[in-house]
Amino acid sequence: AIINSMRYIIILLFVFSACTMPESEDVKTSELALQEIQQADIDFANFSKEHGMRKAFLEYIDDDGIMMRDNTLPLIGAHAIDYITSMNDSSILLTWEPRGGDVAASGDLGYTFGIYEMKDSANIQKGTYVTIWKKQPDGKWKFVLDSGNQGIGE
Repeated sequence: AIINSMRYIIILLFVFSACTMPESEDVKTSELALQEIQQADIDFANFSKEHGMRKAFLEYIDDDGIMMRDNTLPLIGAHAIDYITSMNDSSILLTWEPRGGDVAASGDLGYTFGIYEMKDSANIQKGTYVTIWKKQPDGKWKFVLDSGNQGIGE
């Protein structure tokens, strides 16, 4: 009976210790990366408000970044950068708000999504977006794909 009691105690100790084991490094890495890309998206949005969308997109696009825009084929790398450079954003205010996202367990690739609003002197366009982020060698996050859809039900 004492041996059986000892077995139960050992099993219970093992179960309780397993429940309180520290998180794996992958979980910590992905949680930190998720916080980082959410902050990168917020910083990107704030940069757009303060400096204009053209400068913001140039600051946050990866060299091989892709932009998906209405009525055009995907704009890739240098073509995306040329497209951004040619934008006249002097009368446009683009704002957005991330609503969620996730990251790979490796912590070097993830996405955010949310809602946006683009205003000019005559119109307001609202919609949703998704941005895929890649961690750069210097630790910064840049987007590798940005896409939006017009229209939201709010």
